[in-house]
This record gives sequence, C-alpha cells and structure tokens, in this order.
Amino acid sequence: MLSELTAVFAKGRTERTNLGIDLALLIVTSLAATGDHLLTPLGATTCAISLGVWLFGTRVVHQYEASMPHGPASDVALTSLLVLGVAGALACARWLSPTYAGALRLAQLLSILWPSILLVRVAVRASRYLATYPKEILIIGAGPLGRHTALAVAARERRHVAGFLAFAEDEPDDRLPGPVLGHDEELEGVLRTLAIDEVYLAGSLRKHGDQMQAAVRMCERCGIPFALPACSLRLDRAHPRSNALFDGYAHYLTIDPKPIQHRVKRAIDFVCSTLALLVLAPLFLGVSIAIKLESRGPLFFRQERVGQYGRHFAMLKFRSMVVDAEARQAALIAQNEQDGPVFKIRNDPRITRVGRFIRKFSIDELPQLINVLRGEMTIVGPRPPIPSEVAKYEAWQRRRLSVRPGLTCLWQVSGRNECSFERWMYLDMQYIDHWSLLHDLQLILKTFPVVISGRGAS
Repeated sequence: MLSELTAVFAKGRTERTNLGIDLALLIVTSLAATGDHLLTPLGATTCAISLGVWLFGTRVVHQYEASMPHGPASDVALTSLLVLGVAGALACARWLSPTYAGALRLAQLLSILWPSILLVRVAVRASRYLATYPKEILIIGAGPLGRHTALAVAARERRHVAGFLAFAEDEPDDRLPGPVLGHDEELEGVLRTLAIDEVYLAGSLRKHGDQMQAAVRMCERCGIPFALPACSLRLDRAHPRSNALFDGYAHYLTIDPKPIQHRVKRAIDFVCSTLALLVLAPLFLGVSIAIKLESRGPLFFRQERVGQYGRHFAMLKFRSMVVDAEARQAALIAQNEQDGPVFKIRNDPRITRVGRFIRKFSIDELPQLINVLRGEMTIVGPRPPIPSEVAKYEAWQRRRLSVRPGLTCLWQVSGRNECSFERWMYLDMQYIDHWSLLHDLQLILKTFPVVISGRGAS
C-alpha cells in the first residue's frame, strides 16, 4: 500500500524513499495524537485526514519531484506548510465534531511531526552530499543542442559540465558554458585525462550517426554511463509526461544498476566501517606505537589512487616502508615480478620489519576503513590502482573503474600477487558483471582465511 502511494506521488528513487518515510511518520504521529483512541474509528479517521491532506499538498507544492529540486530554505518552508496544513485540517475536524474535541491532541502532533519530518529531509539531503561527489558531465556536440543541454545539466543539483567535444560538422556555439576540449574522435583521450561521470551525446542520428555509435562503443568499453537524445525532434515548449525523461535524454549504464542493493551496500559500508574503527582502536594504537619505535616518519602512508570513473583520492595505509620508498622504486624496476603496469617484488628491501608483519596479515590496509566511511571506497570492490598504472590501461581495462574501489575482491581470494595482471583484470570484470550483495558476502567470508594465513601477500 505504502509503496504504491510513493510510486504515484514521487518519481525518483530518493524521492520515493523520502515520501515513504514521511508517510510512515505521519501515520505514527497521527495515531499518537489520538491517545487512547488509536485503535478506534477515530484513529483511522485521523490517519485518513492526515494522509489525504499531505498527499494533496505534495501534488500542489511538488515537494517530492526530482525535476524540481528545492534548496534547504525551501525544504523547511514547504515541509512546515504541509505540517500546518495537516494540523489545520485536523483542527477543523475537531471543531466540527464533538468527538474530536477532547480526544485529539494537536499540540502533541505538531511537536512530534514537524521536527521528525524536517530531520528526515535534512538526513536525505545530507546523504546525497556525503555519499556522492558532484557529477562531472562531458557533452559531445558543441552546437545549439550541446549548449542547451549544458544549461539544463548545470541547472540540476550537483552537476558540473567539464567540457565539450565537437562533432566534425559542428560550428561551435560561442556561448558554450564550458571549454571545447577537442573533437568526438578524441573521446578516449579525454576519458583518460578527466574524471567523467556521464557522457551526453548531443547530436542528431541523421547527421552524426556514425560518430555517436563510435562514442557509445567507447563509453561501453570504458564503463562510462552515457545519455542519448530521447527524441530526434527539437522541443521548445512541450515536456514529456514522465519525469524520468525530464532532461530530454535516455540514460544508460554499463552495469546492472540494482538500485536497492547498492543503497543497502552503502549502508552496510557506513555501519561496518564505523563499528570496525571503534573495535579496532586498540590494534591501531599498538601498530602506531610499533611503527614509531622502529623508524622515524609519518604514521600513515597517503597515496594517490584512482577511484570510480577516474576520480583521484588519497588512500590511507599504515606506513610499512621507509620514508623515501617511492623515490627508490625506479632503481628496483628491473626486479619487478608482476607483469603489466603493476610493480610488485616479493622481498622488497624498502619494507621495514614491522611493515613486513603488518603487510603479511593485511593490517596495513585497515586505515582504508576511513576511506570506506568517507565513501571513496567500499568493503568489496576492485582494488584502487595508482594513476601511473591507469595511464597504461587499455580501454577495456578502464571498465574496472566503473564501480567504487574496495578493500577486497576476487583478486584477493585468488592468490593476490600470484595472479597474472591479465587474470587480475578479468577477475575484476567478472565481479562487475555478476555483482550482488550475496556475492559480496561470499567474498568477505573467503577473505578472512586468506588474510589470516597471509597467502599471496608480499
């Protein structure tokens, strides 16, 4: 019942979740306001009035429409207006019916409903900002359609136009709200250089069909989401009936979206990383003391890594090497035991005694729980590569960047450093193509014996 209501009155996934929570709070507070009468017809009537007024009000003020994002001040104002509308309707019912006069506690309803629903709105808005970065958008097409697309994209919350690629036939519009980075055939180079979350193909199939097809193929190979025009005709005043296409584009992903499972995955990441950091605090203290006693230098090793869609972040580890380890790597290149762009040697002379122990049992990786808490990483996902490795990737290998990097994945439970680079890449592709929460749980259970035994570590 509740899910059907939310689907009718809210179109976006986040908006439906928000509406569902608000309706649940509305039912609970309405029943609480009837006191001893909550299981009587009076309680049912109160709920019916509250739900009816709230749902009618949301249609009027567009409170849960993704196409009409509200700022914080608007959220407070509109939520307050809806709460007052419910309270006003119940006050009228109490005035009209003597039964309501002594049974309905409006002050109690207002004191619970208004702050709790506002708190939910704040939490939903905060989750959007904490869980995701502003999306970087690349637009292929530098003509009028590209310009209007950029203006529509920039008007949406947390979207930024990184630049444009022009089709060969384009006459670039001189009012483009962003730089022209080259032509459409340079797409792969741009995707290697910039962190792009989605590519909009602002072209005409009649004029640019071959170039658009080539761009789609490249996006699929690299694992980058893309958007195609939903209609081949230009529309000036008309709008689609469905909010799903409010920007005029049909959006495509190169992975199975599974939105509910991904939300659960992020919630698990947040809860588990928080609890693990609290439980492991004594171990963190002991490792910190051991590192400081053996060698001078920073406690943590911060290394630039490449995350989802090529976005860089600072990955944390306990320092297990000498301070100038990265500077000494060039002299050891000839001893590299790993094929491909990855550098690994079994008896690395740069590793300290404490470092060798904490690396063998993956204790040095534990500070990455902070990266998981911040949303830069996840518990299960492909390991984050360093930029110099990514620069040597072939296009198909870049698809491993289409998901958030993690602490453990198929590579960790398949021999780690004993795997060839190509097999490592194929394992990551297999994980991406067949991802599920159950698969994540299986990988976590397989990781524990590998870590305890230290198999494949160096």
